[in-house]
Amino acid sequence: MSAWIKMTPDEEADEALRDVLSLARTPHGTVDNVMRVHSLRPNTMRGHVILYRAALHDEANTLPMWLQETISSYVSILNDCAYSLANHWANARHLIGDEARADAIGEALRARRPETVFGGRELALLEYAAKLTLKPGEMVENDVEALRKQGIDDGEILEANQIVGYFNYVNRLLNGLGVTTDGDTVGYYAES
Repeated sequence: MSAWIKMTPDEEADEALRDVLSLARTPHGTVDNVMRVHSLRPNTMRGHVILYRAALHDEANTLPMWLQETISSYVSILNDCAYSLANHWANARHLIGDEARADAIGEALRARRPETVFGGRELALLEYAAKLTLKPGEMVENDVEALRKQGIDDGEILEANQIVGYFNYVNRLLNGLGVTTDGDTVGYYAES
């Protein structure tokens, strides 16, 4: 079972759902469970696909992709979301491109101690991600100012904010519906 609720397979989809499933297809030609779980309400799938691509795969983003995926992974660790972690850590590892460095980063993130492998900009972004995930009501303007002091511009701050917000949304969606990676191709960069 890939989720605790019904997910409509392609062969049972009506025209409206087929249209949205087409939008949600991965580069591998599949529809991952994170999207298919919306099949009973295609409009939420459409919104989810658009939000995901805008937050994490927009060509206007200037934060390095490996860092975007690392932030995604850290938020997923903080939320104990195995689904998102499996996919986005696979992406981060691929993009980091150095197994030893990726191992050290993964270990530090799982220990919730990014300061053991990061400093400067990267650490500031991960600390921002942790606070926004774990203590959103305690956010203050100084949290943004700390990012600026590390040379992170407002556009990059917005990018990080949207990634963190998106993963807090999707982690709760996945955990709340028991969605698993069963049948998915894990990781955007996985071999087809």
